[in-house]
Amino acid sequence: MGIVELRSVSKEFQSGESSLTVLGGIDLELVDGQVVVISGSSGSGKSTLLNLIGGLDRPTSGEILSCNYAVHSLNETDLTEYRARQLGFVFQFHYLLKDFTAIENVMLPAFMLGTPRAAATETARALLTEVGLADRLDHYPSQLSGGERQRAALARALVNEPPLLLADEPTGNLDAENSARVEEILLNVVRSRGTTLVIVTHDERLARLGERRLHLDRGALAEL
Repeated sequence: MGIVELRSVSKEFQSGESSLTVLGGIDLELVDGQVVVISGSSGSGKSTLLNLIGGLDRPTSGEILSCNYAVHSLNETDLTEYRARQLGFVFQFHYLLKDFTAIENVMLPAFMLGTPRAAATETARALLTEVGLADRLDHYPSQLSGGERQRAALARALVNEPPLLLADEPTGNLDAENSARVEEILLNVVRSRGTTLVIVTHDERLARLGERRLHLDRGALAEL
């Protein structure tokens, strides 16, 4: 079995008496250490699929196995542990805490997981240096550019050394120059660690950089 396996996963949303099928019987297996890109039009269910893998939503039916967890059947306590220990998330918006510096934002998930403060701080410093922010450690999000904030968010996602990183439109709010830099850093960092990366994106340039490409259309997933 790979690091992630979906078995006949479907997702429906209810609206009054009617229902909308967003995902219909998805089967998917992801190999450890692979960079996978999922594309598709707006509303095709890309983010829904990512949220199901990440345990942020539950499937209507089917099984989701990820990092040795049966995600589809976890209770809230176990879901919290799964997300904290096994996953990193990078979203279109950085979600950095505005009253914390870059290094404080990055170290916080490790500190909350029980890592001693000194060790969490050292890991955060090393990650921020790796993503090119060694001179921005004590800057607040308002003092960082859009690209810098997204790189700090990437460092935060990796601070607990997760085997699986989920990225939802990670360059969606950036201009072309910053997008290219964030893409390069993102791929270099995960490949140097052997991290499995699943990216949802509209960015064709970023999509071409994946080792495996999938396309979601009308609830069905196909290889490209």
